[in-house]
Amino acid sequence: MQTIPTELLRTLVTIVDLRSFTKAAQVLGLSQPAVSAQIKRLQSLIGQDLLDKSAPGVSLTPRGVAVVAAARRLLAINDEILQASNGASPHQTLRVGIPNDYSGSRIPATLARFRLRWPKIGFVVTSGTSDSMLRALGQGDLDLVLAVTETPPNAKPRHMWMRQAVWVRSDTTRIDRDRPVPLVSYGEDCACQRVAVAALSQTGRRFDLVFTSVSLTSLAAAVAAGFGVLVMPRGRALKNNLFIWDDAPLPTLPQLYCGIYVRDEAGAMRTAADDLADYLNADLRAEPQPPHWDTGAVVAELRAG
Repeated sequence: MQTIPTELLRTLVTIVDLRSFTKAAQVLGLSQPAVSAQIKRLQSLIGQDLLDKSAPGVSLTPRGVAVVAAARRLLAINDEILQASNGASPHQTLRVGIPNDYSGSRIPATLARFRLRWPKIGFVVTSGTSDSMLRALGQGDLDLVLAVTETPPNAKPRHMWMRQAVWVRSDTTRIDRDRPVPLVSYGEDCACQRVAVAALSQTGRRFDLVFTSVSLTSLAAAVAAGFGVLVMPRGRALKNNLFIWDDAPLPTLPQLYCGIYVRDEAGAMRTAADDLADYLNADLRAEPQPPHWDTGAVVAELRAG
């Protein structure tokens, strides 16, 4: 039976966390060519590309997202076994799920600050669609989930708030009433795409999915380049300095349900999970204020970034 060396998985996770091959090489004590060779070997073993070469920076393919999530779990178990073998007290691990578009936000920094409050607790943070992460929470595979949905989930949230879904565009965006609306999106499992499709369908507007990616950086660049319009919660658009199209010649969008969910059977981790939920809630509930827009500067920044 073929096995995947854990050092290859650790290299991939480090690259994703640091968003840089160079920084990953420095942390791992390897040369950059060695890091690149490890990723090539890992992709060869799996038989699929894990990094999206067409996207700027470090961006995962859909298969890469799944592999990173599984790699984090495997590495956490590996580290626990080593700690136990060395006679050290294994740290408890809090498994956290955040939406794909939040993985490049300030949430990782917020989690890093939170670790100072619970120094004996480790974290395994994965990103994915809200639906898949809520299923994982129900199955006991995650302890805490931040989810954005178009309808109230069956799971009971510890914290819940509403955010208006908005259309996002750039100065180069053009909408022809006689042609399908060009949509930029995370994909079919995204609540934002579902509300966009539902709103357009209800008004009889045709649409085309012209650009999809799991990377917010890629999506923002596509919008800036004029590929089409993107739907996202108002707060996320403001925090990422994206241009909200309030008077768009497009149907009105509904509000989205934003919630933080904690696994009921978290056991000894429940106190830490509740504390983290409260900590994230205080950070995320603060609605940013719109800046004085200089759309030309925003587009230039996105293209450069």
